[in-house]
Amino acid sequence: MKSVKNLSIILALALGATGAIGCAADPNHGDDDGGGGGPGSDDAPSSMDASGKYQVQSTFDIAANAPGTVGEVSRAFIEATDGPADPTEWILDQIIAKMSSGTLKNLLVSVKPFVAGYLNDRLLQIAPDFLTTMVTLGNDFGEMARNFGLNETLELAPAAQAYNGKVEAIGVHFKVDNVQQDILFADHQIAAVTAENVGVGLDLTGKLDIGEHKLPLAYGKVLRIGLDEVLIPMIDPSATDLNTLFAHQVDCQAVGSAINDALTQQFGYGGGASFWQSACVGGLQFGASAIYGKIASIDASALEFGLTGVAKGVDTNSDKKMDKIQTGTWSGTLSYGGTPAPLAAATFIGSRM
Repeated sequence: MKSVKNLSIILALALGATGAIGCAADPNHGDDDGGGGGPGSDDAPSSMDASGKYQVQSTFDIAANAPGTVGEVSRAFIEATDGPADPTEWILDQIIAKMSSGTLKNLLVSVKPFVAGYLNDRLLQIAPDFLTTMVTLGNDFGEMARNFGLNETLELAPAAQAYNGKVEAIGVHFKVDNVQQDILFADHQIAAVTAENVGVGLDLTGKLDIGEHKLPLAYGKVLRIGLDEVLIPMIDPSATDLNTLFAHQVDCQAVGSAINDALTQQFGYGGGASFWQSACVGGLQFGASAIYGKIASIDASALEFGLTGVAKGVDTNSDKKMDKIQTGTWSGTLSYGGTPAPLAAATFIGSRM
């Protein structure tokens, strides 16, 4: 019996050893696909192919070195709010600037401080929200420069030991008060801005290098789009531009009556409320045109981005192709009127199209 028991123990040990050897010799144990190539694998980045087309979103803080005329536009809004008799004095200034020379214009100019005060006493009737509106527009206009985005495509074709890239800016991305909006250039008859023959490299660690390239932008047109399609609708969804916004904010019929009453009180004759109502409408249109003129003047020179980028290329599905562009940063210059300045904080991300 003892020998039988010993034989059983020997057989059990032998079988256990055989199973252990079998498990150790099976390289696919617990991995039926045989390649370890599922999502999250550590395949060497050298096997990634970056060829293809990517959508890229870049974000810039260009407030520090944006054109001086951008600041002038912001000041144009602030000027409507920074005087003791504003905003009604600003409204009067627009009326006077638009009027033809004559007796009534001379009368209004001669007593402008009095009329401005007279209007301000009736501000809740004339333009209850105009002051807040102009302050908001001035602040938000500056914020557009601090959170300015470009929507681009990056097309990569194989070249000798690297890639030949084509960068195309096709639209803008605005972020104001956490409201974000994308606008295509093509929807506004603005041509895409293209840089070709851009050298692009992808090294063994997945580091993506995008060579120097330049993107000259008609920044004034872009800001006009941002004002009309982002900022103004945030204040008044029914307004499409400064003309309609001002018309909705200022009751020109009430303004006309108030100016006529003020002049009558001073001179015994005011010219008629309907005359001043029409002058108010024309003056507000003049004020809107003046602000738009300042914006258009920015495009006397292109705002040129001179960019060099570095990012991390990632294969998210282990198909040996780069799918994502992560943690990208731009360096370089921002030039206006031929004067370059160092580019402030700028980042980008992208994904295969």
